[in-house]
Amino acid sequence: MSEQEEHYFTADPSVPFSRQPVEAQVWGQHLELSSGSGVFARGRLDIGTAVLLRETDPPALPDGARVLDLGCGYGVIGLALAVAVPGARVVGVDVNERALLLARENAASLGVEDRVEALLPDAVPADVEFDEIWSNPPIRIGKPALHALLLQWLPRLAPGGRAVLVVGKNLGADSLQRWLGEQGWPTTRLASAKGFRVLEVRRAGEGSDG
Repeated sequence: MSEQEEHYFTADPSVPFSRQPVEAQVWGQHLELSSGSGVFARGRLDIGTAVLLRETDPPALPDGARVLDLGCGYGVIGLALAVAVPGARVVGVDVNERALLLARENAASLGVEDRVEALLPDAVPADVEFDEIWSNPPIRIGKPALHALLLQWLPRLAPGGRAVLVVGKNLGADSLQRWLGEQGWPTTRLASAKGFRVLEVRRAGEGSDG
């Protein structure tokens, strides 16, 4: 991992902080967001997240449903969900303090701050379950750390819930799909585009029509 990549995964990046605007069209909505130095995908919508949002539809969730944006960065995925699913409550988690600050600012600018929280992982109450988890997971933290991250959060899915992940094919998407199945999390491929796989993860024994 390069020094530039490494600081995305630090709690308090030391590089000088400057904001940079990002605009994205997601599920028929125009999102105007702020990114920043020391945060993943500064000034742009990264390709993996773009593929995830383009190759999926917003989920049909009941009012009060809880959604986790795992590794939220400056908040693109979770905010897109909050805007597209007005009854959903979204929690974004990240270890990068700047990313959380930007995610909160972006939630306020989009008018969804009452339904979006951006928290450090340890700040999420242990008893909270999620109806869905959406993520462009931090593959570059390494396979052991990634596996530990997924096994920490996937058990937080409520019965019948699912996770939707985007992973680069050249970064091990297919082997991750097999590994998740071996851990009791059957995983299917929803889409493949621009070198990325969009994966749907469910508990063993649960169907895919929920």
